[in-house]
Amino acid sequence: MTAPLTLIGSGMAAMGLVRQLRAHQPERPITLITADSGDDYSKPMLSTGFAKRLPPERLASRSALEVADSLGVVVRTHTRVEAIDPAARELQLGAERLAYDELVLATGAAPTPPLDWPQTLDGRVFTINDLDDYRAFHAALTSLGRPARVAVVGAGLVGCEYANDLLAGGHAVDLIAPEATPLPQLLPPVLGEALGAAFSEAGMRRYPGRSVVELVPGRAGVAIGLDDGANLEADLVLVATGLRPRTQLAEAAGLAVSAQGILTDRYLATSAPGIHALGDAACVDGVNAMYVQPLQAAAKALAVTLAGTPSAVTYGAWPVLVKTPLLPVVSLPPPDGVACEWRIEGEGRDLSALAEDEDGRLMGFALTGSRVRRKVELARIAPSLLG
Repeated sequence: MTAPLTLIGSGMAAMGLVRQLRAHQPERPITLITADSGDDYSKPMLSTGFAKRLPPERLASRSALEVADSLGVVVRTHTRVEAIDPAARELQLGAERLAYDELVLATGAAPTPPLDWPQTLDGRVFTINDLDDYRAFHAALTSLGRPARVAVVGAGLVGCEYANDLLAGGHAVDLIAPEATPLPQLLPPVLGEALGAAFSEAGMRRYPGRSVVELVPGRAGVAIGLDDGANLEADLVLVATGLRPRTQLAEAAGLAVSAQGILTDRYLATSAPGIHALGDAACVDGVNAMYVQPLQAAAKALAVTLAGTPSAVTYGAWPVLVKTPLLPVVSLPPPDGVACEWRIEGEGRDLSALAEDEDGRLMGFALTGSRVRRKVELARIAPSLLG
């Protein structure tokens, strides 16, 4: 009999792995343990739901019960794994100790708010990282009975997508970020300025180069203090200041981790026998790519490996498509540690930025407006993320 498999997590990485594995091992016993509701949904869709006015139930393709039935797995919802004992091959779940044969960590990443806020603001200040978070924020918006003023803190990928989506959904949006231009990790300043201008023209109020230093109860809901002394009011605040891989459980169990995630080799194997990791929590051969295509590639490779044929994962030159309809954006950042200069082409908001090394080779690119059509052409030339 094939050894049972236990997964911690039920997000896109875990669900993708189970679907892939079922193609190779239809009868293998599989248990998913998740701290949330265990619904099957596409996480990228969370930042498109407000413009489409989609209630949470429309975003879930299957409930945990339907997942269990359709994939032939056991799903334990709202269950937290408190510790892993690699020597005994056991998980601690409260007073229960659960044995495992092979274990996969798909614990994802968690928001990293830059400041605390009082409990009196619970229900007014949010992060959105899963469907349960979306449910809570959607309920708060709906309870107002009118369009809300929402302050979005952070102008990275998540912040920009939610700001665009909320504005398209009829809400007033304030975008606050310490950086001078949006998407500083993905776009050179010229292209970031183009995206910021598109936001402003659409009616978004932007506060670039400013940080939030205080969140307290206010007349409208939340009073927001900025580091330049300015004060804003909002009905709700959405904090979108980045994600950090969830490595605490692995680190406490003695597995090798870094700031980039749980360390694995190309076969997604961690430093502990019988334990693999994938998704946002994993740093694969030095690379943590928190995007859909690397996640899918890892799930496909790991399924083959777990089915008995070791398969190393590879990542192609996969650009990031940012969901900001106010100005289409595509980006493939150059590899870390590679010295590049940006060459800017185009005019207005239809811009191409080509990251070239000292020999003139294309290492990455960023595109806005009509120039996003070049993404396939340029991706063929750019180096693979993990070849």
